[in-house]
Amino acid sequence: RRARANDREYNEKFQYASNCIKTSKYNILTFLPVNLFEQFQEVANTYFLFLLILQLIPQVSSLSWFTTIVPLVLVLAITAVKDATDDYVSRPHSPTPEHVGKGRPRKACSAGQDAGRPSGSSQALSLQADLLLLSSSEPHGLCYIETAELDGRHSVSCAGEVVCEPPNNKLDKFSGTLHWKGSKFPLSNQNTLLRGCVLRNTEWCFGLVVFAGPDTKLMQNSGRTKFKRTSIDRLMNTLVLWIFGFLVCMGVILAIGNAIWEHEVGTRFQVYLPWDEAVDSAFFSGFLSFWSYIIILNTVVPISLYVSVEVIRLGHSYFINWDRKMFCAKRQTPAEARTTTLNEELGQVEYVFSDKTGTLTQNIMVFNKCSISGRSYGRAARLQPVDFSFNPLADKKFLFWDPTLLEAVKMGDPHTHEFFRLLSLCHTVMSEEKNEGELYYKAQSPDEGALVTAARNFGFVFRSRTPKTITVHEMGTAVTYQLLAILDFNNIRKRMSVIVRNPEGRIRLYCKGADTILLDRLRPSANELLNTTADHLNEYAGEGLRTLVLAYKDLDEEYYEEWAQRRLQASLAPDSREDRLASVYEEVENDMVVRPRGLGRGRGRGPGLGRGRGRVCDLRPPPPAHPPPAAHIGVGISGQEGIQAVLASDYSFSQFKFLQRLLLVHGRWSYLRMCKFLCYFFYKNFAFTMVHFWFGFFCGFSAQTVYDQYFITLYNIVYTSLPVLAMGVFDQDVPEQRSMEHPKLYEPGQLNLLFNKREFFVCIAQGIYTSVLMFFIPYGVFAEAAQDNGAQLADYQSFAVTVATSLVIVVSVQIGLDTGYWTAINHFFIWGSLAAYFAILFAMHSDGLFSMFPNQFRFVGNAQSTLAQPAVWLTIALTTVVCILPVLAFRFLKLSLKPDLSDTVSSRLSALGVRPRASTPGPLCPCPCAPSPLSVGSPHVTPAPPPAPRSATASW
Repeated sequence: RRARANDREYNEKFQYASNCIKTSKYNILTFLPVNLFEQFQEVANTYFLFLLILQLIPQVSSLSWFTTIVPLVLVLAITAVKDATDDYVSRPHSPTPEHVGKGRPRKACSAGQDAGRPSGSSQALSLQADLLLLSSSEPHGLCYIETAELDGRHSVSCAGEVVCEPPNNKLDKFSGTLHWKGSKFPLSNQNTLLRGCVLRNTEWCFGLVVFAGPDTKLMQNSGRTKFKRTSIDRLMNTLVLWIFGFLVCMGVILAIGNAIWEHEVGTRFQVYLPWDEAVDSAFFSGFLSFWSYIIILNTVVPISLYVSVEVIRLGHSYFINWDRKMFCAKRQTPAEARTTTLNEELGQVEYVFSDKTGTLTQNIMVFNKCSISGRSYGRAARLQPVDFSFNPLADKKFLFWDPTLLEAVKMGDPHTHEFFRLLSLCHTVMSEEKNEGELYYKAQSPDEGALVTAARNFGFVFRSRTPKTITVHEMGTAVTYQLLAILDFNNIRKRMSVIVRNPEGRIRLYCKGADTILLDRLRPSANELLNTTADHLNEYAGEGLRTLVLAYKDLDEEYYEEWAQRRLQASLAPDSREDRLASVYEEVENDMVVRPRGLGRGRGRGPGLGRGRGRVCDLRPPPPAHPPPAAHIGVGISGQEGIQAVLASDYSFSQFKFLQRLLLVHGRWSYLRMCKFLCYFFYKNFAFTMVHFWFGFFCGFSAQTVYDQYFITLYNIVYTSLPVLAMGVFDQDVPEQRSMEHPKLYEPGQLNLLFNKREFFVCIAQGIYTSVLMFFIPYGVFAEAAQDNGAQLADYQSFAVTVATSLVIVVSVQIGLDTGYWTAINHFFIWGSLAAYFAILFAMHSDGLFSMFPNQFRFVGNAQSTLAQPAVWLTIALTTVVCILPVLAFRFLKLSLKPDLSDTVSSRLSALGVRPRASTPGPLCPCPCAPSPLSVGSPHVTPAPPPAPRSATASW
């Protein structure tokens, strides 16, 4: 990419993107068509739309179109409202454009900030384009910004042409060249300000726009995230296909039955039951009957299943957000569920990986121990810390416990002086002095801040820097070093170096880095000293401390000039710039001397880890043969190093110890609730639908329904929806404190015990068993029963009312048995749904509706007449008892003979008369976060992996 300052005609030739960003999905005109198009990308919605079209064909459907369109429209409307709300909430509500959050759409336009145009910004404002820094209010053209951490950037003079890399998503890299007055100057990430950064401690700055709008690095990183599916989602997809196959099989069986019946029996009744005009044979009648039964039996997988799952997951996400015990009062930061699709997966985690041990300690670093010239410092066991009162610039918060190190500094030990001199020079820390003697360090990482602060207290005070100099007060004397080069740290090099010239003119390279890297780059010297230092390093590492090696190398003037020229050529290379620079750095960072042999950097107290020992809490079983390539769940901790991990995570909180509660309480409950919801949902719908299958054998396979069409419409969206939602949202097997005390309760989720193919077939079998009794008990009773006046009781509507009432009562009793934790909401929904059923039933058979809609509500008084018969209530009671009694017997035997751990814990609580407290979190409050009684590393949390290949992982 090429850009010239204030040369619009030249820049417009390349047709660079403007700074107008439009990523919103919807507007008022496009919302309805775009949202409907997206929703019908779902196979389930398309399937139910296909059923609706079938119902519009008179020769096929025996049900009214509203039995499908009402649930479909309801689901589409709920999803549309959710999508519209998400889109609206994510939009900016102020004229100041801000960075995109959570990958959600918004539109922001910043006029006049196109590529090649200068742009200005003032303090505390968010930058709206990627800029090449030209000048700022700070001395020497420095600019302080806030990205995920505080940083400092250097300005360049620009009146020429900038040639740089094309737009990309690499936030930490920038490669370019400034052509000015016949010379070339390298440009790096240190010369740029990215969109979304905020100016801090800098009143104003000017920059040249290099990337604008969608070309900015921030927008290049705002692509769509990969959609994650839980193991239950994947299992459900398989089960739905199986159910669809089962539905087709039932349709084929009934269609064959229809064709046989029409051929053998129906032809005798053509006078009374003539075929439709389009039907000319028994075979074609069976063909039409197949589609009719597909419509009637489709409720084995109702559309309400999918919206119910989303509602339950949304509720679980809010519980995580509202959990007061995962709220950090110190930072006023609550836990956040940044996704609603993975909650139950938190209850199935088998492996926990941490990207680095600093995560365990909130990245709070303190200088702990060091080894200098073969002597280890920091071991003294003292009640009082070292007194640094001799140093007026010392940081009063810094504590060190070994006075011998300070004594060595005061005595002028050259090795110790060189040790702290290196720490005060080899870094990228920025210093701010608001008042005389009040220094504030701004470090890119807690590591550098801790090291520079240690040097400061021991008399080597980093005071200030410019792009070309570093000023250090060494034991009270100001010394200014000429900064010749900075060899940046990266994850491949694992080290950083600076080359400085001291006031006497001597050039020296100072380097610090990982021991595995630097020890191989040392000049062969005294093996005994190296062995001693290596022993100290191993000792520090064994104590859980991070270790670091420092080294230096003197350079002669001629060699440095020649090396600097090669470095300049590499930095100006149009391609492979990083590789060429790495090769040049590799050359000079060899044959070094390690006078200060080692450094131990201690961590501050981490959550629940004590004395800063970060050994990643062992939450893993023996390693698998093929570790998972990517985490199923990403957990970000909003610590000292910014919010990059949080922005890329599925869940976030501020302290590592909250992971225990996230998994053992929220994760386990979410898995338990979702499994119980799915088991009950499939049971109640098979019990409801299979009655039609049995009825088909007694109605000439005519695709006539047992229930009236209004009951079919309302069964899943009114009569049985709220009780199962309440169970799926609020249910508990044991209180939260017991979940923390008994980590083995987590095991069923890891072993996938609560909802799998076996449990699915058990639920289906129970549903089919219920449907058999639900149909044949009333059928048998009605065959011989009579009313009080001696008239025959059996008629179609009376039979339909009896079966429907039995079904509603049986499934209500069943969910009462399945509910392990009763709340007022559960009571209201279960008994309220029963009351709603009877209210609607009597209303539909009332005189009032008949007078208004005589063609729709023909059976006036049927419900009242039927339910007034004692035989009907005896039938309902008999059906309920026979359906529920085996369930009670099985559960009693299981509880007595083979109870699981949750049963045992619940029984103990009941024996003690302890009633679980309501654990539904209330509003956030800054309550203290007490440590959990069990560490996350308990071996009970994660047993050996099961033989099944399914696994879930979490990382942060």
